[in-house]
Amino acid sequence: MALQITVHPDSATAPFEQVRAQIAEQARSGALPVGYRLPTVRGFAEELGLAANTVAKAYRALEADGVVETRGRNGTFVAAAGDAAAREAAEAAVAYARRAHRLGLDRTAALGAVQDALRAVYEER
Repeated sequence: MALQITVHPDSATAPFEQVRAQIAEQARSGALPVGYRLPTVRGFAEELGLAANTVAKAYRALEADGVVETRGRNGTFVAAAGDAAAREAAEAAVAYARRAHRLGLDRTAALGAVQDALRAVYEER
């Protein structure tokens, strides 16, 4: 198993975004398993023929999205996506609960608003 990234220089999509999207897709699909160690920024940039800052920007975006985690000098690894998604959802829920409370909504009204929003979003699919 190896990281397979192709950057198309003539694409309208920026190179860092091409790298970010391909790594994210491979992590989501399981082609890159949780714990897979990504190449170093410099080494990967050299391999792809890109500037190190371009690869670093892609890695930072992936880390912000919870797709990868950087462990200092140990490197950058594919993160457990479910953990990141659950953590982000919990943070959003807390922020919503605090906002609903500040607005004076009781639990029933706050839950009703969430249920309505979920129904609308999941029916869009």
